[in-house]
Amino acid sequence: MEEADLVVLGAGPGGYAAAFYAADRGLNVTLVDQESRLGGVCLLRGCIPSKALLYVARVIHEALGLKNWGIHFEKPTIDLQALRSQKEKVIATLTGGLAQLAKKRNVRVIRAKAKLAGPGQLQLSPTDSQSLDSEMLRYQRLILAAGSRAVRLKVLEPAGELVMTSREALELPEIPESLLVVGGGYIGLELGSVYATLGSRVTVVEMTEGLLPGVDRDLVRPLEARLRKLFAAIHLETKVVGAERVNGGIRVVMQGKNGEHSEVFSRILVAVGRRPNSDLLVTETVGLRLTPQEFVEVNEYLETSVTGIWAIGDLAGQPMLAHKATHQGKVAVENILGEKVPFEPRAIPAVVFTEPEIAWVGLTESAARAEGREIETAIFPWGASGRAQATGATDGFTKWIIDPGSGRVLGCGIVGQGAGDLIGEACLAVEMGAHIADVAHTIHPHPTFCETLGMAAEVHLGMATDIYRPKPGATTAK
Repeated sequence: MEEADLVVLGAGPGGYAAAFYAADRGLNVTLVDQESRLGGVCLLRGCIPSKALLYVARVIHEALGLKNWGIHFEKPTIDLQALRSQKEKVIATLTGGLAQLAKKRNVRVIRAKAKLAGPGQLQLSPTDSQSLDSEMLRYQRLILAAGSRAVRLKVLEPAGELVMTSREALELPEIPESLLVVGGGYIGLELGSVYATLGSRVTVVEMTEGLLPGVDRDLVRPLEARLRKLFAAIHLETKVVGAERVNGGIRVVMQGKNGEHSEVFSRILVAVGRRPNSDLLVTETVGLRLTPQEFVEVNEYLETSVTGIWAIGDLAGQPMLAHKATHQGKVAVENILGEKVPFEPRAIPAVVFTEPEIAWVGLTESAARAEGREIETAIFPWGASGRAQATGATDGFTKWIIDPGSGRVLGCGIVGQGAGDLIGEACLAVEMGAHIADVAHTIHPHPTFCETLGMAAEVHLGMATDIYRPKPGATTAK
């Protein structure tokens, strides 16, 4: 039986970050993953390939928008095989880099499926024709970073292989004539946007009353306005209740506020969330406690109910985001080294990489209202931004959420071009407990989108000069 000091189970953003950081700190590390390449879902069939395709969609959108400047292009011709190849090239470059980084750090990589087999033991099984040196691996300490997988809908089983999750959709099997996207969250809207831009007639079904449930409605409105032009239809407060194979595709029965109706689609993309892979770990053999949502239960130090086992990333609870997993991986290593570092971030940003993008961090306005918490908001409309006017991105805005008593920054929301790149400054402000004046008094470059962060802060202080929004009670000359 083989033995390892620290084993990291899962080589996604959290797992490889934990393994590499632990090696840098002097630990002897073994990284176990069932994939042939490092990177996990995010790199192989999630964050990275989706952003590559969204880049293509954005360029097409921007090129078509140049007609307002008197520049016209013919309808683009899509070479699907070349598109797939370029996407795979991006993935191969990054996974190859991770393999080299693992080698330089002397991190041992085992390609295998793994289950908890008892105290201090993992049972390994090969994922391909290659045999393993041993089917059991003993460990002193273990970090679980086994991630999550897409939720599937039983009601759509009759559609068979014509139903895709994000995994299959990112493989670009074809550009279907029509596509039903079930789920109006970020995955559905991002991939729906890609397929619509490439030529599919896209319909979205969302069972709640709005797209992107939980996101402030004012942030969603500019995106929804654009998607209603891009998509064939958006059905809110509607759910799928039946499906059958027919000539030409799948007949789907949908139930909404006005009763039932059916439509035929070439393919279906299911994007109704993800579930943690805790059920694949055989947790009953070691007494690993789970939450009611099947996440592995952890404390503030990311320790599980079993001594010597830590859990991070999607497996350890919401939000299920790669950057949260990466940070948790490093925190887990520091705790393994005895440094007692709690995972207590004030700021975990979220981004929807549509066109326009939406990004937010910290306390949202809708959450504050639901809690009955008193807040103040400060908004700068991008219509008053020189950069936005110059690039046709005037439907965006930047919003700060502020504590009225202390003036501290509690949260931020941005909708508009490049919002995901802009939210970093807001993350720092929320994490450090900055005063809104700290942002307002920081000189931002002009003309940029990032200066809207400073301008929104100036709105709160009554200092804004690019819009007329004096602070209530300000004195005026007579």
